[in-house]
Amino acid sequence: MTQTNNRFFDEIGRLMNDAAGAAQGVKREFDSVMRSQAEKFLRDMDLVKREEFEVVKDMARLAREENEALKARIAALEARLGGTPTS
Repeated sequence: MTQTNNRFFDEIGRLMNDAAGAAQGVKREFDSVMRSQAEKFLRDMDLVKREEFEVVKDMARLAREENEALKARIAALEARLGGTPTS
């Protein structure tokens, strides 16, 4: 009787082990499909990458700084020439 019980429990253990392995495989497949769908969705939205955004942000900051410097030079030149300042 003990031999039969041991075999029975061994088979149950193998069955549960196989079921756990299959569940992990399904989870990996589900994660893979969801990740690819999310990436496709984001690609289709035509979003800007973080690095590109940071580069454009720096370019805009530099352009503003240059614009302010040019405004100051124009104001200084107008003051020296005695002209009327432009708004």
